[in-house]
Amino acid sequence: MRLFRHISSVPADAYGAVVAIGNFDGLHRGHQVVIAAARARADAEGRALALLTFRPHPRRFFRPDEEPFRLTPFRAKVRAIGALGVDILFVLRFDAKMASVTAEAFVEKILHQGIGVSHVVVGHDFAFGNQRRGNAEFLRSKGSELGFDVTIVEPAKDADNKIYSSSVIRHYLRDGQPQRAAELLGRLWEIEGRVLPGDQRGQTIGFPTANIDPGEYVQQARGVYAVRVGVATGGKTQWYDGVANHGVRPTVDGSRLLLEAHLFDFAGDLYGKYLRVAFVEYLRGERKFDSLEALKRQITADSQLARDKLAIYAAKSGESTAF
Repeated sequence: MRLFRHISSVPADAYGAVVAIGNFDGLHRGHQVVIAAARARADAEGRALALLTFRPHPRRFFRPDEEPFRLTPFRAKVRAIGALGVDILFVLRFDAKMASVTAEAFVEKILHQGIGVSHVVVGHDFAFGNQRRGNAEFLRSKGSELGFDVTIVEPAKDADNKIYSSSVIRHYLRDGQPQRAAELLGRLWEIEGRVLPGDQRGQTIGFPTANIDPGEYVQQARGVYAVRVGVATGGKTQWYDGVANHGVRPTVDGSRLLLEAHLFDFAGDLYGKYLRVAFVEYLRGERKFDSLEALKRQITADSQLARDKLAIYAAKSGESTAF
């Protein structure tokens, strides 16, 4: 997949693509329907499939002090987009200059002149331009003037007739329902990052953990989860079963929010490694224990429960994660 961050540097051979536009946070099943529609059009016309998105998310630009909300930060989103077979990814910086671009200028200067779209695909609720004054029908009208077609994709719905939504997925995660979130995503939800130096307390009680800063991710329910942990090794990802705590470690008077993952049947040094932690099931809420020995007994029980849950998950799914 080719990635372009500036429309001023787009080569001629990247012009003329069928382009799906959106923020695509989470790249959930609804987003995948939009991308599939773009793929069908690109295949029918013998053209490249491209996505156009923004970084940072416009919501972060307009509300910088809001608590973390992202389902897929940039690195994770790029990997997921690439896994869908997209040929070209346009990533435009969303800053004050971009926020001031009118809907008319966005279509004329960016889509038509900048990347030379042949066809644009958007969701039914697509809004763009300064103060979100442009919508899907406006885009279709302007496209007709400029010589490109627009497909507006109707909302995709789940088995309960509910529209796939990033907001609903965030609700499920905050409510300790990663399975429900996975149903809407079409894969397990993940947090990824580089392993941080720790205080070694896990080593002393027999459960060494790899610590990751959840950073810009949506703050899911605090507590213990059955997880799958992917370790980046030699350009590939090796997956392990595990148990993880997302919280502040009240037993040791912690205050910093961390994701601590213990990998089953793993031997080796993880410091500095890049990990992906995929959440399978919520086991219990975070609690403060009277002693490290009491905490150790609980982690032993949590680990066995996690193994049981992960065995059931493996039997049902047949695979670990989608991307």
